[in-house]
Amino acid sequence: MPRTEEQFPGVEWVHGTGDFIQVDSEKCTGCANCVNVCLGDCWEIVNRKARIKTLTTCMECASCWYVCDAGAVLFSWPKGGTGYRSDWG
Repeated sequence: MPRTEEQFPGVEWVHGTGDFIQVDSEKCTGCANCVNVCLGDCWEIVNRKARIKTLTTCMECASCWYVCDAGAVLFSWPKGGTGYRSDWG
């Protein structure tokens, strides 16, 4: 499902940013910090491990990376510097 202005008012996504978040399942402890902090509902816990269920609603804020005490979330800024622009800066 494509991201739309109706779903996220004030946000415009730039397509083609590539994969910029990955999970190292060996390091993941299943704490669910990434699930709890994600405004885009991009994460889920499956078999006691974090898994990305979608990046189509990702706000690319890096909160998941920041709260991962185990260092299991691997984040790099999307190709082109950012994948979305918002009215809020």
